[in-house]
Amino acid sequence: MTFPPFSAVSRAPLPARVAGRLVRLPWVDAAVAAAVLVGMYLLLRAGGGTPVSFDPSHVVAVDTDPAELPYYAARSLARMFAALAAAVTFAVGYAYAAARSRRLERVLIPALDILQSVPVLGFLTVAVAGFVSLFPGSPLGLECASVFAIFTSQAWNMAFGFYHSLITLPRELDEVSRSLRFTRWMRFWRIELPAGAIGLVWNGMMSFGGGWFFLVASEAISVAGRTYALPGVGSFAGTAIADGDLGKVGWAVATMAVMVIGVNFVFWRPLTAWAERFKNEQSEATDVHRSLVLDFLRRSPWPRRWGRLLRPVGELLGRAGRLLGTDDPPLAVGRARRRTGDLVFTAVAGGLVAWGLADLLGYLHHRTGLGVFAEPLLLGLATLARVVLLVAVATVVWVPIGVRIGFSPRLARIAQPLVQLLASFPANFLFPLATWAFLRTGLSLNVGGVLLMALGAQWYILFNTIAGAAAIPADLREAMDDLGVRGWQRWRRLILPGIFPAYVTGAVTASGGAWNASIVSEVVTFGSTSLSATGLGAYISRATAEGNYPHLLAGVAVMAGYVLALNRLLWRRLYRLAETRYAL
Repeated sequence: MTFPPFSAVSRAPLPARVAGRLVRLPWVDAAVAAAVLVGMYLLLRAGGGTPVSFDPSHVVAVDTDPAELPYYAARSLARMFAALAAAVTFAVGYAYAAARSRRLERVLIPALDILQSVPVLGFLTVAVAGFVSLFPGSPLGLECASVFAIFTSQAWNMAFGFYHSLITLPRELDEVSRSLRFTRWMRFWRIELPAGAIGLVWNGMMSFGGGWFFLVASEAISVAGRTYALPGVGSFAGTAIADGDLGKVGWAVATMAVMVIGVNFVFWRPLTAWAERFKNEQSEATDVHRSLVLDFLRRSPWPRRWGRLLRPVGELLGRAGRLLGTDDPPLAVGRARRRTGDLVFTAVAGGLVAWGLADLLGYLHHRTGLGVFAEPLLLGLATLARVVLLVAVATVVWVPIGVRIGFSPRLARIAQPLVQLLASFPANFLFPLATWAFLRTGLSLNVGGVLLMALGAQWYILFNTIAGAAAIPADLREAMDDLGVRGWQRWRRLILPGIFPAYVTGAVTASGGAWNASIVSEVVTFGSTSLSATGLGAYISRATAEGNYPHLLAGVAVMAGYVLALNRLLWRRLYRLAETRYAL
């Protein structure tokens, strides 16, 4: 039996227009990869000559007294939420631009594939130089750089998830918007944003946890040959790890656990319970997510009072949104005019990329020769094997667990804090234990590195699976119960089609996160002990530590090439299958 919501029905104009474009024009991916690489090359060249003026007296030294941890926790949380606000804004705007513009989509989506796997930590020093030059003599530059580093670990996952919700918008919702002649502003706020709310919330939760992964590096920054540490739990842990003090590392871990559980209770659990209102179903579920904080807010008069105060602002923005036009079916654009626009766009963008790429190759040829690509190409095969193994094992382990949690709000209330806690622990915090375990057992980091990479990447699959399962309409599940469909038939007819789009998003981001995590997972240091694995991540990590820009650029270029190949051969095909066959 085939159920219509998951069958290959005719699609609305926007999804239909997008669905056939994701597997065409492979040269666009290569051009975008070159553009990203050229941009980073220009950033390195410009940043290398940036004059940095900084007064070390303004830098607060990290005090490893455990009594300082409450204050450090507050500073770290402030950076995390500032980065989250910036990441949500970026993700929504970026995804909307990619979904609504055919030309921008050709550039933005391949760029997103690459950016999520680019080792931002390798370019953090240059970014710091830019921020510090904007605020000379003030620690505000370091604060902005720290927030930027956390932002780069949060934004890509949410952008992917919201983009996917836009291009797989249910046909009925699209027809409602067009038949009622909504303005584009109204369509976004009443149709598109609610349709992607559940995925955005769960991906935001995962991204927030991913931000902790880079907390140590983002709060201890090198500028002009010196290291400056901002007050925070990450810098506290980094200092304790450098000192080899396991006791203080334990205090940092305990503080992290309290922070994660507290943020989950006060912020994420109410948000996930509130997002239940945006489920696309015809009957109300009997068991829903609950939150004590949300129940308290609903009984309080303050939210309604704030709503009345802000209503005039919303009405004003609604009237201003009419300038964006109505959501009418677009007029057909002449083929000649569209082709001319495509040629101009391609010529301008391609010319700029070709000029930058030629300058980059000349720079590498002058400094090291083009043979510099040979070593990272071979090392990349080892890291690729770890990434593929990680995604495969994480799929087998976490998809059934994620489905079970997503189907049971009662279980989700119990499991959500635990999952969030596990997902939020930076691998750096566990490096002392990992180093000790690897030395005692004789386990090579070539194998153990997969476990460390999994600490930062496998959770994307779990969280997206939970979101996909939670978004399956309750009436479809009840229909399966009434028909007595159980076991493998239930998985094949309902569960796998229902979670498949969300799973693909999770697998893509997990793959990209694994490439990025390899930078810190293939080199493990605790005190005077250092372990290194054979792989591209270790190569880039060494180049970053040595300030070897030619090797750094070569490593990043090779990593981008591997990511593009994996996306082209596997993930894009699965994305198209999700959009054309398994969209609600």
